[in-house]
Amino acid sequence: MAVSGTLHTYPNNYNANKILIAAAYSGAQVTTPSDFQLGTTNTTDEYLGKFPLGSVPAFEDSQGVCLHETNAIAYYVSNDTLRGNNPVDKALVLQYLEFADKEVLPSACTWVYPTLGFKNYNKQETEKAQAHIKKCLNLLNGFLESRTFLVGERVTLADIVLTCNMMMLYAQVLDVNFREPYGNVTRWFTTCINQPQFKQIIPSFTMCEKMAVFDNKRYQELHPKKGKEPKPKQEKKETKKETKKEEKPAPAAEAPKKKVDHFADVPESAWNMEDWKRFYSNNAKYEDEGGDFEAVKTYLWEKFDPAAYSWWHAEYKYNDENTTDWMTANLVDGMISRLEGCRKHCFGQTLVLERTQGEKKHYAVTGVWLLKGQENMFQKGEDDGWYYDMEYHALRKLDPLNNAEDKECVESYLNHRCGGMKDETVCSGHELK
Repeated sequence: MAVSGTLHTYPNNYNANKILIAAAYSGAQVTTPSDFQLGTTNTTDEYLGKFPLGSVPAFEDSQGVCLHETNAIAYYVSNDTLRGNNPVDKALVLQYLEFADKEVLPSACTWVYPTLGFKNYNKQETEKAQAHIKKCLNLLNGFLESRTFLVGERVTLADIVLTCNMMMLYAQVLDVNFREPYGNVTRWFTTCINQPQFKQIIPSFTMCEKMAVFDNKRYQELHPKKGKEPKPKQEKKETKKETKKEEKPAPAAEAPKKKVDHFADVPESAWNMEDWKRFYSNNAKYEDEGGDFEAVKTYLWEKFDPAAYSWWHAEYKYNDENTTDWMTANLVDGMISRLEGCRKHCFGQTLVLERTQGEKKHYAVTGVWLLKGQENMFQKGEDDGWYYDMEYHALRKLDPLNNAEDKECVESYLNHRCGGMKDETVCSGHELK
């Protein structure tokens, strides 16, 4: 008997498309409410009672079963053909679902987002993403040489999810020349998107003819630099006319730049950042998973050294521009990865939270940071790349040992792992460990 139920989502949600395409194949009766409003509907007590994280998309079947992860919902509304007809095929389907989400999607976002102006262009990151996409395409191209679909002889959930994750690549950057060596992959992709069940959900799709590049104009529109005054023009110094041309000595060879110690003024401390990160990761969990947040608080406030370290609250300056949950989450993941150079000097807990202003919903990037020293170390390490993303955040120094509100602020962010974040709907958490 086919599944029936309600899929809570907004129009053109690419994650919801995977579920709706699967339902089109299986015959599942899936309806989507026309009055769903992201940031409003999914913050009501009734909705949170069924889906505590306020997740979108989310699914409730006719028997009251509630699911909130995209691939799990797609798997639930599928039939045996989509899931795999035998243990081997079932395992292969699950393998390609993970491949699509863990291997293809992150690199696709890193490469494509700058072309849409969603994030700044980073040559090293983009080239790394391109290389990984080529690696994935080579693997798929060889595998699809003798196959029409990924698993078996018919479309499965593996084809549906991977096709949806690759759409941004084919729409923006995989132009004719780039995709030429991967003819088998393009044949498979074209076959999938032209299936009647795909077209029922995504009526039309156009592959790019020319590879899109970084859209700086769009990026500047989405990320305006506020509050920075232009530098005053320097007056030209008057120079005396020389009556006799003097020979200039040959310039001396420049000495190699010495590495700057940003923490020369920070006193020696018994606080061990790696021990703290390890203790926090092992204990900041739900109780049924072996967590003990009271132990986390005891460890932190007994061992914390306020002379050598400081706590800061950070808020992204342009949160009102974050209108899509998964794009915002990827923006934060990119920021975390670019802070690898200062990882041993800091600890960060950054959250993506749903917030509503009137009828408008956005995703707020906010968090707390434990930094070495008493100053904003990100600014001190601007030449080392530490300030690349953090310049777009407003940082406020906290005094948790003397201010009860600041202490509660730190504990609230750290406690989100145990479900203890107050008065906010948490979409996702990101840690710099």
